[in-house]
Amino acid sequence: MSEEKIITLAELKEHTKKDNLYLLIHGKVYSLAKFIDEHPGGDEVLLAETGKDATEAFEDVGHSDEAREILQSLYIGDFEKGAELPKPEKLKGAAGPAAAQAASSISYFLPLTALAVYFAWRFYSS
Repeated sequence: MSEEKIITLAELKEHTKKDNLYLLIHGKVYSLAKFIDEHPGGDEVLLAETGKDATEAFEDVGHSDEAREILQSLYIGDFEKGAELPKPEKLKGAAGPAAAQAASSISYFLPLTALAVYFAWRFYSS
């Protein structure tokens, strides 16, 4: 039985291009270079998850059993134990649900206000 390969953080970060893509999912590293052109979601979604833990992104999509089998065939080794991945950065100024609701309200009331001003102007100018 051969010894499993351990992939370091530095090695994971070196493999971020389409022709040598590694992804880390559930503590295991997969080489997706041969599969990237076949990925139904396109290469952009895979490239966006390079150099970090892609587990959450992988699970959020809800992959089929077939996709999980394909993933297993691309396995190349385990991620080094104890290595700390950088925390995902939150977008500065990212709007939460309250901000989205406020923006929606403004986009609703602004046209109504403009319409009311228009009719008031027409009414008083005639």
